[in-house]
Amino acid sequence: MRKLLPAVLLAVAFLLSLYLGATQINSFWSALVNPGSNEILWQIRFPRVTAAVIVGAALGVAGLLAQGACNNAVAEPAILGTAAGASFGAVIAISSGLVDVGSLGAIACGTIGALLTTSLTFRLAAVRGALSSFTLIIVGIAVSAIFTSLVGIAAAMVSRADARSISFWSFGSLALVTSENLIGIALTTVIGIAIAWKIAPALDRLSLGDATAFHLGVNVSRIRLVALIALSILAGGAVSTVGSIAFIGLAAPHIARFIYGPSHRRLVAHSAIIGGLIVVVADTLSRTIAQPNELPIGLATALLGAPVLIALVTFKNNVWRTQ
Repeated sequence: MRKLLPAVLLAVAFLLSLYLGATQINSFWSALVNPGSNEILWQIRFPRVTAAVIVGAALGVAGLLAQGACNNAVAEPAILGTAAGASFGAVIAISSGLVDVGSLGAIACGTIGALLTTSLTFRLAAVRGALSSFTLIIVGIAVSAIFTSLVGIAAAMVSRADARSISFWSFGSLALVTSENLIGIALTTVIGIAIAWKIAPALDRLSLGDATAFHLGVNVSRIRLVALIALSILAGGAVSTVGSIAFIGLAAPHIARFIYGPSHRRLVAHSAIIGGLIVVVADTLSRTIAQPNELPIGLATALLGAPVLIALVTFKNNVWRTQ
């Protein structure tokens, strides 16, 4: 039963998120079983909550890929610079008027930005020889800080109306999501998760160390490259659509490891479910706690994810062990 709990909680959270909001939906269950019958439910809340599930799944699996490829428990898209690069690529394209928020063009620009910054992090970390996990994290934090600053500068340089929406979006928001946006993020999420599923057995061997993985027949450089590409696709699609949402890529894989063990093929599905659950709950809180105002979703995800991760590390500090 414990293993089914996250999926059950996700289903319950999905329905509650559809029900709760600033505007009360009369005859909710009747409207739910009649698609299109209620504009608020089907044109506003349903796309938003569905996007929350997809984005959470993407960031959860992206975090799993980052941790597996780097063999480091604290690696995630935000720390490797991936999220900041995706934000930068998307913000530059949006503020220049080339693309709209959540469009396929914005997703493509975000993915390219994510891939370039992640590649930059890996290259800088390996300048002095062998790739060190410690060096990778330090360089990633620095690269992330640089591109986060560039995002802020870019947002400050555009017109007032655009600056407000871009600034809010860069801190994480599902407010701008529409039904049309779902196609792009669903596509990138499916592609990224499929790649993660394919390389999962190799990531299991990589967790034993590069030398051991090599002797077990794993092409370490190739697997890291594929994981980097999948990570960039997942984070690029998610971040370019809803902005940077903190902590999902770190918390979701750790919670999944605690419940389901170290097998990456199993963790791919469950990191996606847990990531979706956290984002749905966080988004519901962000738009209901301070009505009629809406809080950046990143604040809620940090408040939800941080205590859970602290508890996991405190009470089961071998959650990262694979043997």
